[in-house]
Amino acid sequence: MTTEAGIVRPPAGAQAVRRALDVLHCFHDNGPDLSASDLARRLGLSTSTAHRLARTLLGAGFLEQDARTARYRLGPAMTELGRLSYHQRGLHLAAPELSDLAERTGATADLALRSGPYAVIVAGGPVTPRAGLRRPLHSTALGKVLLAWPRTGEGGPRSVPPHASTERTVAEPPSLAAELVRVREAGYALDGGEPAHGVRTVAVPVLERAGHARFALAVRGAPELITDARLDWYLAQARACARALEVLLLAPAERREPGGRAG
Repeated sequence: MTTEAGIVRPPAGAQAVRRALDVLHCFHDNGPDLSASDLARRLGLSTSTAHRLARTLLGAGFLEQDARTARYRLGPAMTELGRLSYHQRGLHLAAPELSDLAERTGATADLALRSGPYAVIVAGGPVTPRAGLRRPLHSTALGKVLLAWPRTGEGGPRSVPPHASTERTVAEPPSLAAELVRVREAGYALDGGEPAHGVRTVAVPVLERAGHARFALAVRGAPELITDARLDWYLAQARACARALEVLLLAPAERREPGGRAG
C-alpha cells in the first residue's frame, strides 16, 4: 500500500503474519520442542503474544502441541507443504542420481538450495540424514557455490552475516568476495575444515538456463578420501551428476527448446 506522500506501508495484518512466520523459523535448529516462553525469549515478544501466535498456528495445523508438556513442535501442515515442495521441485527425481554418485565415489552426495543467508541441504545419497540441515553460506563449499552463481534478487557476500565456524572460515566480506571470484573462475568450491574439522567437500553448481545456480551439489568425505591427488576425479564425477540434474530438475515445459517441440 502506498500513501499520497509516496510512503510504502505494509498491508494490514502484515506484522502478525511476519511474527507468525518468525515463530515457525524458531524450529529451524531441529532442537527440542519449544514452550511459549521459549518462543517469546527467542523472538523478543511477551509470553502472552507468543502464546497467541502459537495457538493460532496450532489451530491451522502448522504447529502441534505435546499434551503432556504443552510444548510445541512443527505440525502436519508443515510436513504436507514440505513434501509438496519436495516433489514440485523434482527432488524425488534427484535421489537416484545422488545415490549413484555416492556409490561411485564412496563419499556422501549433498544437494542444497539457498534460503536467505543459509545453504539448506534438501537431498542426499546414499541416505539423507543431513536433509534439512542448514549452514551459513560463507562457511561451506555448497554455500560459496550458491553465492558465486546467485539468482536474481539474491544478495551477495555483504548480505551474509560474518561468522567464523572454525579458524579456517572466510568470514569478512572483502575476503569472501575475493574467494567467490576464485570459485567462479575455477567452476567449483572446495573446503577442508571450514564448517567442521575432519571433513573435505568439493561443490559445483547445478545451473538453470540463465546461468544461475538453482542448486549446489557437493561430494563430502574424509580428507584421506578426497585427497589432492584425486580431487580432479571427484570433481569430474560431481560435474557429471550436476549436468544430469540440470536437465532432470527442469519442469517438463522447460526441457523443450525455445520455439521447438518436445521430443
